[in-house]
Amino acid sequence: MKKLLIVVDMQKDFVDGALGSEEAVAIVDNVVKKIENFDGDIIVTYDTHPENYMQTQEGKNLPVPHCIKGTDGWKLDKKVQTALDKRAYKTIEKPTFGSTELPLYIRENYNPDEIEIELIGLCTDICVVSNALLLKANFLETEVSVDADCCAGVTPESHNAALTTMKMCQVEVTGE
Repeated sequence: MKKLLIVVDMQKDFVDGALGSEEAVAIVDNVVKKIENFDGDIIVTYDTHPENYMQTQEGKNLPVPHCIKGTDGWKLDKKVQTALDKRAYKTIEKPTFGSTELPLYIRENYNPDEIEIELIGLCTDICVVSNALLLKANFLETEVSVDADCCAGVTPESHNAALTTMKMCQVEVTGE
C-alpha cells in the first residue's frame, strides 16, 4: 500500500502569526517528527489568499487578514519547512478550507485502491476536517486517517468536536 501524508496549512499565520495559538505551536515538533519519519509521499497544502482578502466572503466572515500569498505569514513554519526541505513533496495552494484540487491530484497520480491517506496540520476544526471529508467522499474505499497529536484546532473544544465528526464519517483518528 502506498502511503500519502497531507500536511495541511502548517503556515506561520496559523502557528504563531495572525491566527496562531499555543495549541498550534505545541504540535510543531510532532509534525516535524511525522514528516521526518513518514514512509511515503507528502503533499503540503497552503491556505492562500489575495491582498483583497477582506473583500472576499471568507474575509467578511473571518475578518483577520492571514496567509496572504507572498507574506511571511503565508510561508510554512520554519521547523516544518526545514523538515520538508529534506524530502520531496508536492504543494497545493487552496483559496478556501477544503481543496478541490487535492482529490483531483491524487486521482491523477495514484490508484485510490492502493493508497492510504493520513492528514496532519491546522486547523483541525476548519481545514483538516474539510479536507478529510472531501477525501473520504472522493475515495470511499480508501483508508483516510488523521493524527490528532499532529493537529490543533481554534480551541481545544472545537478540535475535539472535529475529531468526533471525522470519526462519525469513518475517518480513522489516531494519536488521541
